[in-house]
Amino acid sequence: MKSLHEKLSLYGATALSDAELVGIIIDDIALAERLISSHPLSELQQNDIARLRMQEGIGLARAAKIAAATELGRRASKSDAQRVTHILSSEDAERVFRPLFDGLKHEECWVIFLTSSARVVDRMRISQGGVQATVVDNRLIFKRALELLATQIIIAHNHPSGSSEPSQADIALTKRIKEAATLFDINLIDHIIITTTGSYSFRSHRLL
Repeated sequence: MKSLHEKLSLYGATALSDAELVGIIIDDIALAERLISSHPLSELQQNDIARLRMQEGIGLARAAKIAAATELGRRASKSDAQRVTHILSSEDAERVFRPLFDGLKHEECWVIFLTSSARVVDRMRISQGGVQATVVDNRLIFKRALELLATQIIIAHNHPSGSSEPSQADIALTKRIKEAATLFDINLIDHIIITTTGSYSFRSHRLL
C-alpha cells in the first residue's frame, strides 16, 4: 500500500484506477481488485452497507468506508450541480440532473425551469414511482412554471434498469408535455433519461 499512497501523492487521485482508489479506502488492493472485477463502480455505489459487508472479506468497517466515500462523492457532485446558473446544452442539463438520481432504485421525474436566456430559476421533483415507471401530472409542471414566469423547461427521469432507451410511455409523456407547454407559450427544450452508465436526450435524437 505504501507505493499506492506514493502514487497518489505524486500524481493525484486521477492517476489511480478504480480498483486502486477503492484499495486505498479499504486498505487492501487485492480485495479491491476482486470487488471491482465483479462490481463496477456504478453498481458498487448503489449497494448499501448491509449488502457490501456480505462480500467476501469486506466486513462492516470496510463497507462503511466505501458507503461513506461514495456518498461524499455524490454530495460533491450535487453541490457542483447546484452552482450551475445557465443551461446551454444537453450536457449542462445532464450535469445538473445526474446527482439527483445517483443511487436511486426507483424512478423519479424532475423538471428545471428556465428564463428565455436559459437562466435556471428553479428545479423540482414532480413525481416518484416504482422500479419501472412513474406518473407525471402536467398540472404540477405548468402551475410552477407560471408562478415563476418561466418560458422554458427541461425534464428528466431515471431508468434504474440501466437501459437509456426511451419506452413508448416515455415518448408519449414527452409528446403530452410538449403539447401542453405550447398552450402556455413555454418551450420544452429537452427530455433526458439518466442511467448509471449513460443518458438519452430527446433533443439530441431529434425527437423534440
